[in-house]
Amino acid sequence: MIHTLLVANRGEIACRVFRTCRELGIATVAVHSDADAGALHVREADAAVRLPGATPAETYLRGDLIVKAALAAGADAVHPGYGFLSENAGFARAVIDAGLVWIGPPPEAIEAMASKTRAKELMGIAPLAEGDVTEDDLPVLVKAAAGGGGRGMRVVRELSSLKDELEAARAEALSAFGDGEVFVEPYIENGRHVEVQILADAHGTVWALGTRDCSLQRRHQKVIEEAPAPGLGPELTSTVHESAVRAARATDYRGAGTVEFLVADGKAHFLEMNTRLQVEHPVTEAVFGVDLVALQIKVAEGAPLPPAPPPPSGHAIEARLYAEDPARDWAPQTGTLHALSFPTGLPAPRPSALRAGEVDGGPAAGTGVAHDGPVAGAGSGRTPWTRVDSGYGPGDRIGVHYDPMLAKVIAWAPTRAAAVRKLAGVLERVRVHGPVTNRELLVRSLRHPEFTTAGMDTGFYERHLPELTAAEDGEEIAALAAALADAAARQAAGGTTARLGGWRNLPSQPQVKRYLGRNGEHEVRYRRTRRGTEAENLPGVRILDTAPHAVRLEVDGVQREFRVARYDDRVHVDTAARAYTLTAAPRFPDPTDRHEPGSLLAPMPGIVVRVAEGLAPGAAVTAGQPLVWLEAMKMEHRISAPASGTLTALHAAPGRQVEVGALLAVVQAAVPEEPAS
Repeated sequence: MIHTLLVANRGEIACRVFRTCRELGIATVAVHSDADAGALHVREADAAVRLPGATPAETYLRGDLIVKAALAAGADAVHPGYGFLSENAGFARAVIDAGLVWIGPPPEAIEAMASKTRAKELMGIAPLAEGDVTEDDLPVLVKAAAGGGGRGMRVVRELSSLKDELEAARAEALSAFGDGEVFVEPYIENGRHVEVQILADAHGTVWALGTRDCSLQRRHQKVIEEAPAPGLGPELTSTVHESAVRAARATDYRGAGTVEFLVADGKAHFLEMNTRLQVEHPVTEAVFGVDLVALQIKVAEGAPLPPAPPPPSGHAIEARLYAEDPARDWAPQTGTLHALSFPTGLPAPRPSALRAGEVDGGPAAGTGVAHDGPVAGAGSGRTPWTRVDSGYGPGDRIGVHYDPMLAKVIAWAPTRAAAVRKLAGVLERVRVHGPVTNRELLVRSLRHPEFTTAGMDTGFYERHLPELTAAEDGEEIAALAAALADAAARQAAGGTTARLGGWRNLPSQPQVKRYLGRNGEHEVRYRRTRRGTEAENLPGVRILDTAPHAVRLEVDGVQREFRVARYDDRVHVDTAARAYTLTAAPRFPDPTDRHEPGSLLAPMPGIVVRVAEGLAPGAAVTAGQPLVWLEAMKMEHRISAPASGTLTALHAAPGRQVEVGALLAVVQAAVPEEPAS
């Protein structure tokens, strides 16, 4: 029996594993980098061990340090989570050789399947040789042999860019997984990403726990996932189930794993097998009423699985809440997470009998798992419920070194339509203050007709991103609420009643305040009169009540409350269905903030990993030419020339850490030649 378990990971997956361990009576150990010293997963563990350093290469990819940490803390088992070393056979062997229980498949199975090149060979599929790719093969996909999560993947549509994309994929894969092996395969446009969850024990039982659809992806990383995959049909479902079970039996697999397919033209094409738990495992847990982490532990302890899994029930959908800006090429965001709360409703009643690993009501939002239904197991009742798996809490800082996922929000309901509605409604009411997130994109994606009718594929965001990231209406109303709340706060601080009717001095001149938002600059003008406070430039708006943190307005006859929170010059305004982020415009702009035309600024904080070969001031560049590569949150981001011309300055250098807005280079655009007269 396992008594103490170390999770060789961080963030929400560490919190997720700890949750199950608490329910099973297993003590928990966290490991952490210096950057994660105060992280939520460290706060939730019974004990924690420091891994000196900040980058993944110094910490979470150091298998030797993690094994030492497990032994020092008295752990008798190690759970790898996902990402990092979760599919590293050498790490699995090191854990086993140290006398510890490995919560995962045998190292031999990892070697056979965790490397995508060897997995394809096992399934009878040969990748393309790098040197043999021709124009007729395009487009192709460059893909990391290890790991997942979209890292180390590049679509190549022009043969001339293949070399650069191979180099970029190798660098990204090495940084994320400690393995720079990549391969090339044909790229199938606009298929559906479908996968099968498997679970196997050491006694010959292999479960196929239904299908999942993970077609909504950005940069080959999943954003929204659901179970079961809609519209597959019984024949195709049976085909992928049988293929998944065959792959597991071929490698003498044990534990949890996922076999992934790309479905196009009614056929399922094998992609890979992930020899670990997947980020999206909660949707399978919800539909089948099981706790996959508890079952992983059970299998690792040598216990047999029942002959067949429980019957599925209903539909579940998961959305990943990221600190990123989809409107700016999905740029990851950093900074302090001031507020994070979820409208999860009342806690679920305690089930009278728990299935294997199922757990009941849990902690409030921000403590790893929050929900208004069971963490695993939708089988009881027909009322839709939600679950939140989070790795961050209010006050935590989102840094540059790790994945920008803040939380996963999961909804279960008896039908797909009800689950979609439930999840969209919950996400609409999430309160998140700090860095920009993809919250609004998630809500709009779930309500898009292509998704609601299950007609989506992997090209969904390429087709629809502009409409899904269009700026919100009503930003000028939110700016008015921000200005009124600010005035009320200043009045309260000065000892004057802040409510309407409490104003003592009535200036004859209108009050003016400016805010910057997604839609540009908003000038708010309002005047205090004996009838109350009136907005001057917003017809149809009546001011009903103001307070430092809440303003009630009537807009075109409809009353709405605006909740206002201020953090320095940043203001967050939340309504029941919308969220706005504004920046108070300075009265006197700093002239030093201006940059000359052609300046290339860092779109995010990160580390310069390389610059274009031979790049130096005076070099001629062409529009769109990659000049500088930044690494942020384990992904590489390319900075390209905005126009053809001459590089007049280069401030970026490999290894240099830069903050958002840092000047990287300057390109002076070429002056067009005058046409001959």
